[in-house]
Amino acid sequence: MKKFHIHILAFISMFFWGMSYVWSKIVFEVYSPLTTIFFRLLISFAVLFLFGYVIGQLKPVQKKDRWLFIGSAFLNPFLYFVGENYGLSLVSASLSSIIVSTIPVFAPFAAYYFFKERLRPLNLIGLIISFTGLLVIILNDKFQLLANPLGIALLFLAVFSAVFYVVALKKLTQQYNPVTIITWQNMLGSLFFLPFFLFIDGPSFVTIRPGILPIVSLLMLGIFASSVAYVLYTYVVKYLGVIKSSLYTNLIPVFTVVFSFYLLGEQFTARKIIGMTVVIIGVVLSEIGKTEPSQKLKI
Repeated sequence: MKKFHIHILAFISMFFWGMSYVWSKIVFEVYSPLTTIFFRLLISFAVLFLFGYVIGQLKPVQKKDRWLFIGSAFLNPFLYFVGENYGLSLVSASLSSIIVSTIPVFAPFAAYYFFKERLRPLNLIGLIISFTGLLVIILNDKFQLLANPLGIALLFLAVFSAVFYVVALKKLTQQYNPVTIITWQNMLGSLFFLPFFLFIDGPSFVTIRPGILPIVSLLMLGIFASSVAYVLYTYVVKYLGVIKSSLYTNLIPVFTVVFSFYLLGEQFTARKIIGMTVVIIGVVLSEIGKTEPSQKLKI
């Protein structure tokens, strides 16, 4: 596969992940975040299980790795989706995507703590700049919050869940292919959410009569955001490496802000544009100077 095609795959993945915030907002008009997460994971598991079985990439989990799979699935998708979706239900789609886009800024600190990877000065500078950009968006001129504080806290729960998830994922990728990892983690994630769905949303779920748009949006979340995007991005990581491929995540809030403006009618203010730009600059600065050997992609 040519390098140009790899960049196209990365672009498509970011498009789907950027749209996921818009699709989620549409589904939230009918279903709660809990119901949305549960069926998103269930749809994704079904799609990936069928895909992995057909191409022969779905492998069983070895007994010695079961607790590692359970622990990683508890971090992501369970805690991550709790933070992301409930945070998204309380603040705008664009702000949600901007906060989640800071994951690459915090990841090097976890790598330093767990793997003793060297922490660069630019990591600290990038962290400070990114937080400055977030403050521009969420605070007014009197330093009062413009967004729901609980929503912001939940979104940072998603951020830190994703950061610690990478630690577990790094070990899993030494033994299993990405399709196997994502398939079983989404299955475990859906099982984590199942009792909450049955006891909290189950009784009301059967009485809801959703329209076509929420149903289509939910299918888009399960098929494209949680399945196709992950598979495509896996190939990107294999070819470009984790560091270079992570830079593409800066596109997610850009897509979300634009689509939220046109599809959800969110305000596209100068403050939001400036803050988003500063956040992205901080993320990019935290990645400058890092090198990582890439691998040739085999499909």
